[in-house]
Amino acid sequence: MTILLNKTRLTLLVSALATFAVACNLGSSSSGDGDGDGDGDGDGDGDGDGDGDGDGDVDAAPDLEPFSFFVTSYQTIRKQSGTENETDPLLIGFGGNLGGLAGADQICQTAAADVGFGARTWRAFISVTDDGSGNSVDAIDRIGEGPWVDRAGRMIASGKAGLTQTRPDGDPQAVADLMDELGGLTSTLGDAHDTVTGSDRSGRLDSNNPESTCNDWTSTAPIGGGIVMAGHSFPRAGPSGNEWLSDHPVRGCSVGINFVQNGPGVGTCIGCSGGYGGIYCFAID
Repeated sequence: MTILLNKTRLTLLVSALATFAVACNLGSSSSGDGDGDGDGDGDGDGDGDGDGDGDGDVDAAPDLEPFSFFVTSYQTIRKQSGTENETDPLLIGFGGNLGGLAGADQICQTAAADVGFGARTWRAFISVTDDGSGNSVDAIDRIGEGPWVDRAGRMIASGKAGLTQTRPDGDPQAVADLMDELGGLTSTLGDAHDTVTGSDRSGRLDSNNPESTCNDWTSTAPIGGGIVMAGHSFPRAGPSGNEWLSDHPVRGCSVGINFVQNGPGVGTCIGCSGGYGGIYCFAID
């Protein structure tokens, strides 16, 4: 058992180091070429205009006024969790402790503010069993009415009805690989599409068991395996794995990431089945 765990940890470590190195190199080059995404994905999101201002079009973000939806980037999860210098993949990120609903909203708010959209009010697309007053909360009821547009100005969905589908009903290219707040694509990281929601395919609380939401997003304990639901920010190759709101449960609530395609994954971390504990964020104003 010890040998297996060490082998798994080594595999994850190699993957994380490689991904982080690419991100750092691209991020460094972006400071001079103005590509503005800094997420190590080199996706050519149209911000690389070479204006030399260090952030490219991110500094001009308010010109994209409709921008109202993103997946939290790997970079902001590392930065906000205080693990941006961590090299062990099982010590990176928030795990299931997002600070509850308020903390998750603040993660969205901070990520948006870092790219010039802090004036808007942002909400995390997560459900909880208890909001502190004994009431459950459905993610779909806390994000406004839409429409929602990504960082590149592409439509994600015109309203709630457009969200509760296998993929949102917006621009086909946009919804096939959902952008982060930097204009980057998580698909460039590897098998990194698991995005936690604690919700079913209608955007409502999937289970009344508190462990299904990592104790309402306050726990990094090795709980929740098989019941904390996540959607896919981009589809898995093949006939299944397309659901963006609720595709499958993650392996648990512990801290950790994994970008290696290794089936269902191993361990109890929130990212062990292919992700980094990212969340969806919506502007409500």
